[in-house]
Amino acid sequence: MTDTNQSLQSMQKEVDMYIQQFKAGYFSPLSQMARLTEEVGELAREINHYYGEKPKKMDEKPKTVSEELGDVLFVTMIMANSLDIDLTEAFQKNMEKFNQRDKYRFERKDGRTND
Repeated sequence: MTDTNQSLQSMQKEVDMYIQQFKAGYFSPLSQMARLTEEVGELAREINHYYGEKPKKMDEKPKTVSEELGDVLFVTMIMANSLDIDLTEAFQKNMEKFNQRDKYRFERKDGRTND
């Protein structure tokens, strides 16, 4: 049974344990970027099928947006691990940035403005 409240740190560790069982280990950052781009393309294709104007071909296997987002997350974790990046720390820094820079960028539900 999978823990649905797993932390990013524990997920990164699980991904690392998976990768460490193979002789090839982590691929180069450039290869990982190519793979991430491929996975994002597959996600875009699924979004287009579900929410856009392009229906699936009759012979195409069904996939889900959730499945493709999972692939993007997995490959992102592989890249972060190989570059020794703690995604929890990266996330926290990004949230600080967005909470400061974009605090009043969009109309807020609480009615607050930057005046």
